[in-house]
Amino acid sequence: DELAEIAQFMSFGTNDLTQMTYGFSRDDAESGFLLEYLRRGILKENPFKTLDQEGVGFLMEIAIKSARHVNPKLQIGVCGEHGGDPASIQFFDKVGLDYVSCSPPRIPVARLAAAQAALLNK
Repeated sequence: DELAEIAQFMSFGTNDLTQMTYGFSRDDAESGFLLEYLRRGILKENPFKTLDQEGVGFLMEIAIKSARHVNPKLQIGVCGEHGGDPASIQFFDKVGLDYVSCSPPRIPVARLAAAQAALLNK
């Protein structure tokens, strides 16, 4: 809340937020136990490729609502690999984020996914 009062924008680093939420690093997870978690159904998807909406997304929603309560015009977005994932972009649009940032090769997919999300979430 305090930062939102004076900030002009806020950007979620969703890879870092995912790491901190789960308590494991992306490198360790993807080179080790993550495939086993997926195989056993402990995780539905790789949380570093598609945002975990129930966990990480829920935390983001709390922060977005809190920030917009004190600063309704605050620009809020994400940076990182989730910014180029269509399922994650759909969620970001649904919760009212203003922008996504991703690596250059993912921009065409991100633009298309953002347009589709805008139409679906009307």
